[in-house]
Amino acid sequence: MSVDLMGFLGVVLVAYVVPGPDFLVVFRSAIEHPAKGRAAGLGAQAGLCVHMLAAAVGLAVIAARSPAVYEAVKLLGAAYLVHLGIRAVLAARRSARERRADRERRADREWSAAQEPRGDIEPATGPAPTGAQWRSGFAQGFLTNVLNPKAALFFLSILPQFVDGAGSTTRQIFFLGILDVLIGIVYWFVVVAVAARLRTLLARPKVQHRWELTTGWLFIAIGVGVAAAA
Repeated sequence: MSVDLMGFLGVVLVAYVVPGPDFLVVFRSAIEHPAKGRAAGLGAQAGLCVHMLAAAVGLAVIAARSPAVYEAVKLLGAAYLVHLGIRAVLAARRSARERRADRERRADREWSAAQEPRGDIEPATGPAPTGAQWRSGFAQGFLTNVLNPKAALFFLSILPQFVDGAGSTTRQIFFLGILDVLIGIVYWFVVVAVAARLRTLLARPKVQHRWELTTGWLFIAIGVGVAAAA
């Protein structure tokens, strides 16, 4: 088996570095919790495996040649991105309301403490269990990738350029596809590590509110753009 490995690695690295829906999902999940970010990255690569298998057995060729199938997948992916965006925007607004209510409760407690001995304060609600965060992150990463027809077209249009026609096409697609997946896992884990260092900054209430709103509207804009793309 002979493939243009260096050329393929260059194309794959450029594809990962250019931000897309996967990057936004992984980075946003990592800000919430590193475990969720890693799960989102693994989910995205699991979705990539689906496209790799489809390309290897020729199913993606059928989808690419059927405008109806392509449009259906594209619209499903766009709808899911818009769904994530709406959830993020609503969560930002809900958090803002909760912060205002919390400030009011603290003011009431301070006033009460001035009148009588201080009582116990209700503990703040902690983060979601790691297991729940992992499942949520993995599902978001997986659905974002598997519902992106451009990922399928990558295997159909890019991979064949690096395949040696004299060898087994299926074996070479699997080899390059698995290499792509492994590179992506390393890349996403690096992204999660960088995002983890920014958690302290984004944990500030005002910054967090702006971050959630910004990423939410970005999801919506990307979803609308995907739906409107020819």
